[in-house]
Amino acid sequence: MADRLVIGDKAPAFTLKDSSGQDVSLSPGNGRHTIVYFYPAASTPGCTKEACDFRDSLSSLQSAGYDVMGISPDPVEKLAKFAAKEELTFPLLADEDHAVAEAYGAWGEKKNYGKTYEGLIRSTIVVDPDGQVLLAQYNVRATGHVAKLRRDLKLDA
Repeated sequence: MADRLVIGDKAPAFTLKDSSGQDVSLSPGNGRHTIVYFYPAASTPGCTKEACDFRDSLSSLQSAGYDVMGISPDPVEKLAKFAAKEELTFPLLADEDHAVAEAYGAWGEKKNYGKTYEGLIRSTIVVDPDGQVLLAQYNVRATGHVAKLRRDLKLDA
């Protein structure tokens, strides 16, 4: 398991396929902040709630200079169905080999119903326009996360 990122770290660069099969990269130097959030599985209750919260806040986040991208280990086809069903208008990226999640410290040991296994840890990393980590949150709760993130970033609710 990779070390978790902390404020001031250089965010690892990546290029992944989005829900339409196009390459999307983290682009430091574009003058905008990027919220990179990792979620375990498309179309599950918690992940749907979190994605819809980001969708509903997207306009105000973008107005404040923040772009959003969601990353999961799901294949492109599953992401396409999820995006269409929930009308998600920000990039959903496929990290099937979980290499990006590992680089961001969002892949590791989890426990569920007494079983221990490796999996995606629900996490959010905010990257500033220069590619530096501005905020790193791990083991976040799906419900209420976007509202908490907005408070942490000192954005109006």
